[in-house]
Amino acid sequence: MTLCLFEDAAVAHLAPLALTRGAFDLRVGARTLGEGAVALLAPERLALHTRRAVAGMVADEHPGVPVNAPPAGPTLFVNARWLARPSSLASALKSVARGGAARAFVTPDGALVALWHPDPPAGLLDAEAVAAPDGIPTEQVAATLVSRLWDIVADLPARIAFDVEAIGGLGTADGAAVHDGAHVVSPRDVFLGPGVTVRAGAVVDGSDGPVHLAAGVTVESNAVVRGPVFLGAKTVVKALARIDGSAAGEQCRLGGEVHESSLHSFSSKGHDGYLGNSALGRWVNLGAATDTSNLKNDYGEVTLFDAVAQDFVPSGRQFLGLVMGDHAKCAIHTAFSTGTVVGVFANVFGSGVPPRHVPGFSWGGAEALVPYRIDKALRVAEAVIARRGRALSDAERDVLTRIAAASAVG
Repeated sequence: MTLCLFEDAAVAHLAPLALTRGAFDLRVGARTLGEGAVALLAPERLALHTRRAVAGMVADEHPGVPVNAPPAGPTLFVNARWLARPSSLASALKSVARGGAARAFVTPDGALVALWHPDPPAGLLDAEAVAAPDGIPTEQVAATLVSRLWDIVADLPARIAFDVEAIGGLGTADGAAVHDGAHVVSPRDVFLGPGVTVRAGAVVDGSDGPVHLAAGVTVESNAVVRGPVFLGAKTVVKALARIDGSAAGEQCRLGGEVHESSLHSFSSKGHDGYLGNSALGRWVNLGAATDTSNLKNDYGEVTLFDAVAQDFVPSGRQFLGLVMGDHAKCAIHTAFSTGTVVGVFANVFGSGVPPRHVPGFSWGGAEALVPYRIDKALRVAEAVIARRGRALSDAERDVLTRIAAASAVG
């Protein structure tokens, strides 16, 4: 059986984070949406269907996986926005994928969650989004779909705990170097991967939820990591940092206080300051002493800018901080208001509090925003990525150029 993760039109609501990746690559816990679906459904083969604008980047990220190619043979198409969990829906998908006639599964509001087809017809993937062919029996199901930006960080500690326990290996510390003056609390709930270093005075505490430190993670002196927490390979927790309820991809830098936040790989919040109930893309850099507000003064509902509505919309959440697209940066002492969205490659600086929506490829802050020239931005990207031993791909260069051209600044 082939599992084909597909996007639908609602992915547009997930900008700026989805502007530079497929929805299946959004980090929503210790794993991405796609990693969760693959782990639960255990397909023989994987295929991906995404927007043409990011197809090249997706192909680079998933070498050897067909992207936007018509699957041959029995295929289970699953919405990339589905938060995969053991459930009656998951059981039904596993059952139908063992054979039988074509069948579709939709939410009560009509969103296609999954489509099983033993012999997918030609043209099924011609459009930007998969649609069930006419005449296929349809079943209404309950499913959690990541539909808005705030859904990325909803119940993040519980998601991390689920993922870490599903990944397994808790209680393992083979190949880790833990200083005699460090403290690993509730070690049965902690995984320390090969090459992990926990320095003197640091605390890694699994008593409130599991902790997974992947290969090469460093926890510097007097830092506190309190679960549920997932840290990807070679991520560094700086001295005196406090991390809880958060997940970070590979090679991130974490300092100050990070609370219930999700960071994609290669992002740096390496200094003092507070990041709470927030989601950062890749290659983001927060200047020293940057703070995010995650609670309004009146304790009311937070609104957040929606790319489709082109306006602020109610989130239904009381705690919501910062959403920052790939390659975005801010200067030292930046203070972000509750529920701020910063676009891809925005560079925020200057006195005062920045606007709650900073479009992509903006340069400036509270006083004024001007366009960030694409040629200068790409030179910066090349320099930043080279520091991690990588190079800017042609596909990423093309995506960033397209986003800059569509920027609303200027």
